[in-house]
Amino acid sequence: MRITSYPDLIARFENPIEHTCDMKEGMVFIAKGGDRPVGFCDSAWDSVLPFVKELASGGGNFYDGWMKNPGSAMISCNDGFRPVSFLLEAV
Repeated sequence: MRITSYPDLIARFENPIEHTCDMKEGMVFIAKGGDRPVGFCDSAWDSVLPFVKELASGGGNFYDGWMKNPGSAMISCNDGFRPVSFLLEAV
């Protein structure tokens, strides 16, 4: 997992909020049967869920060979101010 932040966009466009993202680099989650792991951000889960389900059912090879490992996907959450990128892998 990698977290990016765009302070200039936050300052210019985001309303001040107290609680944003609980994700920390290096966190690892295991999704059993497509269920959201405890502690995984709800919004980020919505972004990765279709890929998690596909990998969990034995699928992969997204977009005709996009990833070197066809049993994986690199997906980011949809927070434009502080996107978090997740490496999803079938285990």
